[in-house]
Amino acid sequence: MENILAGLCGTSPEDPLPVWVHGRVGHCFNQLALNVVPHVVLAAVSACFLGTPRSVSGMSCRPGWRCRIATSFVLAGLLFADIIPATVSQQEVGPMYLEVLASGIAALTWLTHGLALIMLCRSIHSSTRGPAALALLTLLPLPSLLITLVWYCQSGTAWSPAHTAVSSRFIILCLQLASLLTYVISYLLPVADRHRFLSINSSWQQDQLISDPGISVSDHQGVAEDGESWLSRFFYAWMNPLMKLGYQWKLNQPQDVCLLPRKLQAARVCDQFYACWQKKAAVHQVEEETVSLTSPIIAGGDGSSEALDSSHHTQEAVQLLSVLHAAFGLRFYSLGLLKLAGSLLSFSGPLLLNLLVNFMESRQEPLSHGVLYALGLFAGSFLGALLRNQFSYEVQKVMLMVRAAVISAIYRKALRVGCTSLSRFTVGEIVNFMSTDTSRLVNFCLSFHEVWSLPFQFAITLYLLYQQVGVAFLGGLALALLLVPINKVIANRIMMSNTEMLKHKDTRVKLMTEFLSGIRVIKFYAWEEHFSTRINACRAKELQKLRAIKYLDAVCVYLWAALPVVVSIVIFITYVLMGHQLTATKVFTALALVGMLILPLNSFPWVLNGTLEAKVSLDRIQRFLELMDQDLEAYYALGSPSGTPSAVDIRGADFSWVPVKEESTSQPLSTGTLQLHIENLLVRKGMFLGVVGKVGSGKSSLLAAITGELIKQGGQVYICDLEQGFGLATQEPWIQFTTVRENILFGRQYDARLYEEVVEACALSEDLNILPAGDQTEVGENGVTLSGGQKARIALARAVYQEKELYLLDDPLAAVDADVANHLMQKCILGILQHKTRILCTHRTEFLEKADALLLMDNGRIIKSGPPADILPLVETVPKFKDANKRQNDKDSDVQGQEVTETEAEESSQDKCLLQKEEEKKEGAVDFQVYKAYWLAMGSCLALSILLSLLLMQASRNISDWWLSHWISSISQMANASVMVSSASLPSTKLLLFTVSGLVSPIQTLNTAPVSSNDSVDVNFYLTVYGGIAGANSLFTIFRAFLFAYGTIRAATVIHKRLLQRVIKATVTFFDTTPTGRILNRFSSDLYCVDDSLPFILNIFLANMYGLLGLLVIITYGLPWIGLVLLPLAVLYFSIQRYYRRTSRELKRLYSVTLSPIYTHFSETLSGLSSIRAMRATQRFELENQLRLEQNQRCLFASNTAMQWLDIRLQMIGVAVITAIAGIAIIQHQKQLGNPGLVGLALSYALSVTNLLSGLISSFTTTETMMVSVERTEEYTTDIPMEPQDKLVQVAADWPSQGLVEFQQVVLAYRTGLPNALDGVSFTVYPGEKVGIVGRTGSGKSTLFLALFRMLELKAGHILLDGVDSRLVGLEELRSRLAIIPQDPFLFSGSIRENLDPQGKQTDAELHEVLEQCHLRDAVTQMGGLDSELGERGKSLSVGQRQLVCLARALLTQAKVLCIDEATASVDQKTDQLVQQTIRQRFADKTVLTIAHRLNTILDSDRVLVMQAGRVAELDSPAYLSKKDGSLFQRLLHSGQQ
Repeated sequence: MENILAGLCGTSPEDPLPVWVHGRVGHCFNQLALNVVPHVVLAAVSACFLGTPRSVSGMSCRPGWRCRIATSFVLAGLLFADIIPATVSQQEVGPMYLEVLASGIAALTWLTHGLALIMLCRSIHSSTRGPAALALLTLLPLPSLLITLVWYCQSGTAWSPAHTAVSSRFIILCLQLASLLTYVISYLLPVADRHRFLSINSSWQQDQLISDPGISVSDHQGVAEDGESWLSRFFYAWMNPLMKLGYQWKLNQPQDVCLLPRKLQAARVCDQFYACWQKKAAVHQVEEETVSLTSPIIAGGDGSSEALDSSHHTQEAVQLLSVLHAAFGLRFYSLGLLKLAGSLLSFSGPLLLNLLVNFMESRQEPLSHGVLYALGLFAGSFLGALLRNQFSYEVQKVMLMVRAAVISAIYRKALRVGCTSLSRFTVGEIVNFMSTDTSRLVNFCLSFHEVWSLPFQFAITLYLLYQQVGVAFLGGLALALLLVPINKVIANRIMMSNTEMLKHKDTRVKLMTEFLSGIRVIKFYAWEEHFSTRINACRAKELQKLRAIKYLDAVCVYLWAALPVVVSIVIFITYVLMGHQLTATKVFTALALVGMLILPLNSFPWVLNGTLEAKVSLDRIQRFLELMDQDLEAYYALGSPSGTPSAVDIRGADFSWVPVKEESTSQPLSTGTLQLHIENLLVRKGMFLGVVGKVGSGKSSLLAAITGELIKQGGQVYICDLEQGFGLATQEPWIQFTTVRENILFGRQYDARLYEEVVEACALSEDLNILPAGDQTEVGENGVTLSGGQKARIALARAVYQEKELYLLDDPLAAVDADVANHLMQKCILGILQHKTRILCTHRTEFLEKADALLLMDNGRIIKSGPPADILPLVETVPKFKDANKRQNDKDSDVQGQEVTETEAEESSQDKCLLQKEEEKKEGAVDFQVYKAYWLAMGSCLALSILLSLLLMQASRNISDWWLSHWISSISQMANASVMVSSASLPSTKLLLFTVSGLVSPIQTLNTAPVSSNDSVDVNFYLTVYGGIAGANSLFTIFRAFLFAYGTIRAATVIHKRLLQRVIKATVTFFDTTPTGRILNRFSSDLYCVDDSLPFILNIFLANMYGLLGLLVIITYGLPWIGLVLLPLAVLYFSIQRYYRRTSRELKRLYSVTLSPIYTHFSETLSGLSSIRAMRATQRFELENQLRLEQNQRCLFASNTAMQWLDIRLQMIGVAVITAIAGIAIIQHQKQLGNPGLVGLALSYALSVTNLLSGLISSFTTTETMMVSVERTEEYTTDIPMEPQDKLVQVAADWPSQGLVEFQQVVLAYRTGLPNALDGVSFTVYPGEKVGIVGRTGSGKSTLFLALFRMLELKAGHILLDGVDSRLVGLEELRSRLAIIPQDPFLFSGSIRENLDPQGKQTDAELHEVLEQCHLRDAVTQMGGLDSELGERGKSLSVGQRQLVCLARALLTQAKVLCIDEATASVDQKTDQLVQQTIRQRFADKTVLTIAHRLNTILDSDRVLVMQAGRVAELDSPAYLSKKDGSLFQRLLHSGQQ
């Protein structure tokens, strides 16, 4: 190397590159370092821009650009010209080869630069000045040029005619300087104004987006990555604007994120995927028909079983994996090359480290070798960083593509599959395919490359170790391998405990769900304590398992952390015992290699695990994709079988809900396996056909058969205008999570006239006026904010608005009262739909007199058909007005049983505000208070001791490494001292000597005396101390692992306890305004986070933090000068991570905000499949899904890329640290200051700096995210409004003994700001009196009970019970002394005994007696006695029986005051009479208040209280009021009897 330089420069080999010669900069140094190097850098960067894509707008280049391009080519020409004088006059100008080299490289550089400028000028940069970095780099060669010019001037040869070569050279140099100045000036020329640039920019973006219509591009989002230079791609410069937005808190909605690169856009990816799918399908297909995911109709034959079989096989043949392989395989596998190169480069670190430490140990090697090793370290770590970063970025892109393809394939499949085969999976399972299974499959993309690269890395590491320490490495390896099975055993135990824990968690969440869904009733009955005990019992079991998991985990962590130390000790001890000498080189290279060995060993089990999970998920998705599609061509006949023009014509057809093959094996499905057989059904166009029959006779199945949702086993079905679809209103109305208007329009254009007509016809006008935002009101999921009647009418309106020819209406009248039913009949079915064909199934036979014909169905067959007059008498005859009342399922038998539509509406609007609040809460960093709360939950002493144990563990680890380096330095000194005399220069490579220790000079004076050869004593001493330190480290590690586990479990226990106590005591208003899901979230996912995910990630974060501290201490101790480099880098690191964290937090938030709509939309689609298909909206829904997916992928892509953006910057910091250490080490070595032991230590630590830096940020960010869960639980433990817990009066044990109830001027509002629900109500109910309470919906009937039970606190007035103000009595006492039978029967999972008497106060005899009186004795005995289990919410009883259980509870309470909120439609007439009778007998001497919906039940009460708008309107005996003309009661009676 020296000789080459000397030859090139014409200098002596001792000092080939003199920097300073005769008081000037050396010519050779000037040419090589200041001229060639800058030009090479400029050339490399310019080359990066050669691939910039052209802009579409085709703008001409601006003058500034043209000038710069011209100047570049002029410079290239000048430099080529410069070679001539150099070659002509050999030595006059300088050494010839040097000059040719310098000028040649410079000329090529400017050529490249000129070409790069041409490319940039034609790209979107044309309207700016182009990349600033590029312009700055052109100034780098300037110092060299100036130095040369000055040199010429000083030497006086510049203008001498004698030296023509020199003079011409001088002229050329002056021209070069002039050109450079021209370049700079033309760069500084003004550019186009910003506005113009933006318009160009957006036109370019519009062009990028031609493929997907309907996505608007706002100014600040470009298309990610497309059209960027290589440099920008490697360092993600194109992400900078986005990162800046995030930093300025401007990333608020998904639209702010840049668009996906074209290759990743959902539409493209899906097209590519489906194209591959169809190719595969075509290959597999024997027949000529096409099986595909894309065609809505899959051919199959006439629906007979052979056809089913054949088409089933053709579909089975297409394997999802093979399609993914065909679509994305090439791109994915080729990334393996990147991975391979990256992995190989990661070995360059330890090897070059080895050489560098060797170089420092020996005095003989020339300096240039050291420089080369340092450069090698730089190049290896730099390239390795780039390659690894690009690899993970590219893999993430492939993962996004796979995700888009799989999600849309599942969605598309769900739209095509027949309902019958879909019913094998629950909605939850199918949504799981899309969420969990897809993400497992996608994560396999990462695992796949690990599967082959980990063993490969392992093998290379072992080979290198063998080279370092020979056979000694086997000892360490054996130990490491021994741990693998131990880890496996522990992992299995953890998995087992985990499943157990999740079971307990599920039970707890189920209990919580029941508790929340029946919260009103629980408060009425004052059962909070009982539930709290049950929930806590479950939690205790869950925590017990959690404890087991955490402690096993602690053992795992301990083994993991102690492994590197133990393995290296074993290796070194074995090595020394085999009689070898340890050297610095060997120790540090071995340490670095052992570190590299541990990683594959640890991660391999996880990788395998991930691979197996992916396999399971793939099979699950595959099973779903193999389901039979609906085959409409085979299902429907093309022409009408009877030949007459008709709307529907079915001949000799058999239908079933279950495919033939499965019938024998299948479980009876929800519908039972009802067979539908239709001999002959012909419906003329425009006909109104009614279908009647008792429950389960096959009415709904008939409609399903017409829409093609059943499996046809024979016969012919003809439908006129099949493509147009049907207007379908299903029995359980399907409502989308969007505004009322969107629900009705259902994707059609808004036509004001038609819309008004439809709304009026479906009796929705009044309801829309009540809703807070009219028809723009958001309806909750499945329409929760609406009552049953409103849902049914909106679903009907949707069908009507679609303007189809054939309408299938499945009992839309069931959920509405008599008036509304009448209105729907007249205005809608016989009005707006009068010219359409209508098939109406209903139980409300009184409305069918106007039908053209009726079908009477029973057991899946049409028994009789004919005009209404013939058929109606055959249907169960019930006096008409009673029947109407019986079905008068009051408009609002809403979930809460609360009848105040107004308050519901208010609540929904309130809810909207709340939802908004919820989201805002999570912006910005997590408050310090939250960390404090977690710290306190854990306990300060415990928390401090955890931190202390962490510190001791890290310190002992670092000290053990330092001890090694100290030991080696001292060996080297002894050896040095004893050999010094005998030989000055031994061959350098095998030399075991060390340099004299620099930094720690006192030691060297002690050790210079010749040493006798009792080395073994020393080796033993050093080994013992090393072993001792390692043992201490091991102890601290295990101490810390267990303390941490204990602390986090304690925190989890405390947090749950506080949360539960607070929620149980919350007011009813809180539960009304907060969706159950939101509260449940706190108890399920947030608590899971606090239990499990938070401790896990917090552990990693703390370990990283301490690790980094240790690393900095060791590096600065080994090389104090490195402090100069570390300080600016630390500042840089701090600013980068702040920048990143803000943006990353916003992006993650946007990702999760855009993720839930995908799943919500999917589960909505699944529940409304029959409607979507019947109304032919499948394509629109598919597009909607794609748009939602695209939104989400955009955020995910940005979030992933932000991580890569950070990663590459941190890698560069790591590269800088490594290079700086190597450089400083060489300088110290030159000045004879270096201590190879310490330098080696510092470098081996520095190699892991990047991982630590990025680990620290990602674990901190994740910890912050997890802390949000603590924040959310804290929010509930501190901010929930609580019921007053004080009691001011001690009442007697039998209070209220008489049962006197007085209301005095009671005023009450549901919440501040809402109108009063009770407005000055006063009345008295005397002991033993029976009072009926009636009134229109929303008049405040139920509110009276809420006031009596103090569910809401009064604004004014008093309620007295036996003369005691209820406000003064403790809540628990008050509620337990009153009895209530609520409108919604609330049962919870548990035995019948628990449901009747949770506190366990009654004897069995008493319970049996009560059951007898409620006519439940037989039913209970059949179920298996008092201890038989009721399912969730009492599933195993019918609704009527549940009502009776509630009555039994009331009978047990022995209370003097009983409140009955009458249930509307759950009990049949006979049972109803029995119940009334029981109430009269058992409560003869008690005060009874009854809210009645069926007036006939209160006609025999003592008095009737008529409520109107929150006031008492009338209060008198029913006989008097019914006769009194114009009384409200009289009017109510009449409207009920129509």
